[in-house]
Amino acid sequence: MRRIDLPPLWLVGFAVLAWVQGRYLSFGLSLDGWFTDLLSGLLIGGGILLAILAIVEFRRHRTTVIPHETPSALVQSGIYKRSRNPIYLGDVLILAGLILRFDAVLSLVLVPVFVWVLERRFILPEENRLRRTFRADFARYERKTRRWI
Repeated sequence: MRRIDLPPLWLVGFAVLAWVQGRYLSFGLSLDGWFTDLLSGLLIGGGILLAILAIVEFRRHRTTVIPHETPSALVQSGIYKRSRNPIYLGDVLILAGLILRFDAVLSLVLVPVFVWVLERRFILPEENRLRRTFRADFARYERKTRRWI
């Protein structure tokens, strides 16, 4: 089960819900326009860029990117100087961008729900593992770097 409990799968699930809502349950609500298209592209592109930058840092430090595994290094460089969870932040940006792209106005409520799922399912358990593994180093990192932005 842990092998399929991955944030990208949750992202796909939430995106499918948004697509269905936009396609079949729009109730005549729309944000369609050039600005929405631009904003959705920026959100999706920014989310992908954040995820790539984060994965590059994980690879540089030769540690796992898989959420349920214990990392071999505490990554604090690159994008991790600004956010403790840039991949999750990227996932949230991608979801928000897709919701705008699908013109699924009612699905905007899924964004905070997705953040809640990520925090409960992945971030809090990961932070507990990091706290146990890296103790004082993680405590210092946690004090100087915010969880999201």
